[in-house]
Amino acid sequence: MDLFNVLALLITFAAIFAWLNYRFLRLPTTIGLMVIALLFSLLLIAVGNLGIAGGSRLVETLRTIDFDETLLRGMLGALLFAGALHIDLNDLASRKWTIALLATGGVVLSTVLVGSASYFVFRALGIGIGLWPCLLFGALISPTDPVAVLGIIKRVAVPKSLAMKIAGESMFNDGVGVVIFMLLLPFATGQVELHVGEIAHLLALEVVGGLLFGFLVGWIAYQMLKRIDQPQVEVLITLAIVTGGYVLAQKLHLSGPLAMVVAGLLIGNHGRSFAMSDRTRERLDVFWELMDDLLNALLFMLIGFELLVVTVGVESLAAGAISIVVVLVARFVSVASTVTVLRTKRTFSPHVVKVLTWGGLRGGISVALALSLPPGPEKATIVAVTYIVVAFSIIVQGLTLESVVRRLYSES
Repeated sequence: MDLFNVLALLITFAAIFAWLNYRFLRLPTTIGLMVIALLFSLLLIAVGNLGIAGGSRLVETLRTIDFDETLLRGMLGALLFAGALHIDLNDLASRKWTIALLATGGVVLSTVLVGSASYFVFRALGIGIGLWPCLLFGALISPTDPVAVLGIIKRVAVPKSLAMKIAGESMFNDGVGVVIFMLLLPFATGQVELHVGEIAHLLALEVVGGLLFGFLVGWIAYQMLKRIDQPQVEVLITLAIVTGGYVLAQKLHLSGPLAMVVAGLLIGNHGRSFAMSDRTRERLDVFWELMDDLLNALLFMLIGFELLVVTVGVESLAAGAISIVVVLVARFVSVASTVTVLRTKRTFSPHVVKVLTWGGLRGGISVALALSLPPGPEKATIVAVTYIVVAFSIIVQGLTLESVVRRLYSES
């Protein structure tokens, strides 16, 4: 099936599922789409097992969608840019050290904790996965997903300072997580030997280079926006940032996600304030809100459909259940460590560690990275365990975060 037909099929499913959710389930749209897609996937699997031709053909069509390619090289740049457009840079800057430490040291610490614990969990369950692949799993599951987090945090009444930490961390730590994953991948697959200096160099190149590249692209676009007042052209310029800019960052081996966050922050703050008329700002907001809603709907529905390519056995189901606890504990430790280090310099909202822990949702980025692993004996298990953790995170944590926050702050 060609690209247009696949896109038509996905948009049609998204519209039908969104209607069903609004009419019957009344869940948050993104979570509702994922739940219905999961149920529909189970139905398709059952239909396919019964040998019904139409169901089997639909399953095969959905299985041909390259999820990691679609997200990591398609949707992610636009989603991060759209999220960053409405983040106040001054609020973000006032919490820069907390966000920076959570997005770097927190992700590294969680990667080590999850990877080490997973190694022993897998061995105890009789699953033969080495330490390097376990660390790779730690790297892909440790970053919180900005799409999932930003979608949920909009409707949860948390203190503004805490909401900004959650949003800011989620936008930056996924870029750091992707970089760590790409650095560990050659070692996990036995392609290269470990050289600490080379890792540090590549990490600095990806992260710092991505940040600087994003600023450069955003500054060029800002200069272009300042010199015209034509909403259609200005919206087109922002669209070029998330397409051409993202592709160019990848070609230069820089972090595309971090570049899009920085570019979005620059355009969303200085660009909106000094380079756009009221008419352009209105058009820009309408366009990117629509893009954000559409891509979010497609992404969460695709996460549900990914059940069609995941093989979940008894061992991987047990490993996934234990990994949910491991990931939450590692998240708690990494957040608590960060808050402890910074508490002598600044004050934090009550229950900050609890909210950041439970609100650290995993999402499509983790699934995409797991699916991007090269073929090998450990891939199926890592994909299955990742999917279980992500499904729990989005459905259980996502649906209960609001009540958890309400209970915590009602007791304060």
